Amino acid sequence: MLTIEQIENAILQLPPEEMGELLEWFLDLDYQRWDIQLEKDIVKGNLDALAAEAIVVAKF
Repeated sequence: MLTIEQIENAILQLPPEEMGELLEWFLDLDYQRWDIQLEKDIVKGNLDALAAEAIVVAKF
């Protein structure tokens, strides 16, 4: 397995177009993980208080 330092060095050697592809892939991965965590938090009820507060604020 590569170390973070090795990965960073490899990234710095990428041509600009490949850097853009990597960035797009990484952002997609981050969004997918965010969606999974959000769904877990919703199921657990972790966002219920925030949702209730938003409804109260929206009425004003």
